[in-house]
Amino acid sequence: MTTYHFIGIKGSGMSALAQILHDMKYNVQGSDVDKQFFTQLPLERKGIPIFPFQKENISDDQHVIASPAYGESNPEIKEAQDRSMEIHRYPSFLGGFLQQFTSIAVTGSHGKTSTTGLLAHVIGAYKPTSYLIGDGSGKGEEESSYFVFEACEYRRHFLHYEPDYAVMTNIDFDHPDYFEDVDDVIRAFEEMARNVKKGIVACGDDEYLQTLNVPVPIVYYGIEGKYDFNADNIQTDEKGTTFDVKIRGDRLGTFTIPGYGRHNVLNALGVIALCHYEEVPAEVIKEQLASFPGVKRRFTEKEAGSQTLIDDYAHHPTEINATIEAARQKYPNRDIIAVFQPHTFSRTRAFLDAFAESLRQADQVYLCDIFGSAREEDGALSIEDLQNQIPGSRVITEDQVDSLGVHEHGILLFMGAGDIQKFQAAYEKQLV
Repeated sequence: MTTYHFIGIKGSGMSALAQILHDMKYNVQGSDVDKQFFTQLPLERKGIPIFPFQKENISDDQHVIASPAYGESNPEIKEAQDRSMEIHRYPSFLGGFLQQFTSIAVTGSHGKTSTTGLLAHVIGAYKPTSYLIGDGSGKGEEESSYFVFEACEYRRHFLHYEPDYAVMTNIDFDHPDYFEDVDDVIRAFEEMARNVKKGIVACGDDEYLQTLNVPVPIVYYGIEGKYDFNADNIQTDEKGTTFDVKIRGDRLGTFTIPGYGRHNVLNALGVIALCHYEEVPAEVIKEQLASFPGVKRRFTEKEAGSQTLIDDYAHHPTEINATIEAARQKYPNRDIIAVFQPHTFSRTRAFLDAFAESLRQADQVYLCDIFGSAREEDGALSIEDLQNQIPGSRVITEDQVDSLGVHEHGILLFMGAGDIQKFQAAYEKQLV
């Protein structure tokens, strides 16, 4: 039996894909750096072998799937090349693999992971569904009808895919180390949209998505305007958010989600639109929306004495705004404390003013050193440049997290895409 060998198996997409193939009864193994990542835990639970990088891991009977993060300097890439083996890069392999299913790509500058997880949870109750989520979650069904997957715009990776459907949540300027400006991002999404075979479900509240010009039907959803799918009468309570949905003016029903914030209503609306298009019964949609457990690192809550600790992947000003809004809706009478670690120097430099503006919405702000990417030089930028724009903010290190204890009934938002979790872990450790 052929073995699928994943070079860089701890990457979030790679980990998820490895789990999918394993669930479908393929032989799977992989290799990576000797550092603990949350993405390796599900691999270990499924008994998928993980080796350190070494050329001895490569043999002629393997299908080699490599993360785009690794090039010829990697000993396994070099060994596979020396053996004249075909090396499948993750995006191109996935692009070919998903052709055997009704495939649904979920893409957008923000909200991809949450929406992919929600869609898989809802449509999977209707027909067997395999899914790949950017938080490292993946599940394969041997008799799968649908394949729901997160399609990332970074470096135009999503152009490797030709899905049946696409759900597009929004377009925003991000990844300034790659994209020139928002127009460059729009061009990438236009290219991706032209790869879609059957139809697109897009957020009409997003000004850039309204201008999509593609050869397949587009169904729009939103809150602000008159769209194919509209949410109104939005109410929040301790159970979550409830809203009514109308399809071109006709009432579909009332739906409840456990989450908070306008962004979560929009994500749910996109899922409702796609599922209605695929004739999923409304009652199934209602039940599954209400029972969605969430995805990793997206408003993940934990009680710690009188405080509530929330781990969130927010690493862009738009996402910080959404996370703070959700916290305010759920906990209107408690202080919101932001603990933020900027991710990459290029993003911090490009959005310095916008980061400051979004973080100022919190009652108190703590800043952690910038998490730099291996691809970039740090230049002259420092965390103090951001601190100077946020009155009363403080810069803290791992061994200074005990200062967070003064916020006795606070909601502590640990936000970032780097290793912000280590600050939360350090804080929890000193609480014991």
